[in-house]
Amino acid sequence: MKKLELESLLEGRLSKPRSTGLTMVIDKGMGLRETRDLLETASEYIDFLKLSFGTSLLYPAELLREKIRLIKSHGVHVYPGGTLFEIAVIRNKLQEYLFSAREMGFTALEISNGTIPLSPELREEAVYKARSLGFLVLTEVGKKDRENCLSTEEKIRQIERDLASGADYIIIEGRESGKGISIYDENGDIEYEKFHQIRKAAEGFEDILLWEAPLKKQQIFLIRELGSNVNLGNVQGEEIMALEALRRGLRSDTFALALKGGIPGLIQGKVTQETTETKAFSRESKGSIARA
Repeated sequence: MKKLELESLLEGRLSKPRSTGLTMVIDKGMGLRETRDLLETASEYIDFLKLSFGTSLLYPAELLREKIRLIKSHGVHVYPGGTLFEIAVIRNKLQEYLFSAREMGFTALEISNGTIPLSPELREEAVYKARSLGFLVLTEVGKKDRENCLSTEEKIRQIERDLASGADYIIIEGRESGKGISIYDENGDIEYEKFHQIRKAAEGFEDILLWEAPLKKQQIFLIRELGSNVNLGNVQGEEIMALEALRRGLRSDTFALALKGGIPGLIQGKVTQETTETKAFSRESKGSIARA
């Protein structure tokens, strides 16, 4: 059966394979059936699936391997949450962790220090070793504890160091709640000055920033500011289709923005033409009904 042949309002939304416009799903423990359902429905719109926190250690080993194989078979990168990396560092088992992750079949790794102290030298070494083993490397910038948070200037310096060390993508911390962390205040609203400072510092390489944005209002803001191909993460599996609708102007929030010219890509003339055609079709239909 053919799809509905209706174009999205937002032009330029990239299809897979893509290097920007990425979506990362946070997986807090989905079983195989739930994972399969999600991938069969929406793998076209998912680029990364993160087995969050340290949940990878809680699966039976063969079940974890099967889940990883399933995710990879749908063309989606899969990686464990940065908490496992931090545990490995604290226990002086980084090398064992890297080899174990490769043996399990993970395709990407997250390098972070959201909870632990980590020297710039060890962070750089971890990025190098992970890349040398064939992993796609995402580093995360930010602290989990608001009382121990990095200043915007410290975040920018970390982003610059991670770029220099060869990270493939740099995650801007947002946690699963999206509240009271990084560029978000206690209500999950954007702290504009912090956002714009990071954006300005990242000018020229915005495409490798991945903004954790679990809340709808955050996703709308980032799409409005950075376009439909902004990289977004920590999205719940059940919200993937809704997010993709936002990206494509298929939801009132971004549909309205596009109509007002708030998002690049809308061809006003096409809308006018299609509206005219729709009116003509409506008149013809009414005539046909009357004749019948």
